[in-house]
Amino acid sequence: MSRWIVLAIPVGGIAEANTEARTVTELEGSSEEAKAALLQAAHTYTHNRWKVRRREIYQCSDRSYLLRLQGRTGTYNYLVQLAELVHDFAAEPVGPAPG
Repeated sequence: MSRWIVLAIPVGGIAEANTEARTVTELEGSSEEAKAALLQAAHTYTHNRWKVRRREIYQCSDRSYLLRLQGRTGTYNYLVQLAELVHDFAAEPVGPAPG
């Protein structure tokens, strides 16, 4: 089973200090399970916006969506993206290679 994370990355024009990517969820599972978690995140993520009046979801690829949230004071865009763990350096043994 693979390890996955779903990220929400603010895209352009957000006038606030917290513009860093956020990890929405982490999971272990198949590609299909991860894609389902990605779509669920696109349908529910609010970035702590109060009173989301409109939610538009644009599919960019199999593993990413552009989420446009219209709130009380403006419109906010997020790239909601799926990432698969391909290597974990902390899992490697420390020290010289056997041989």
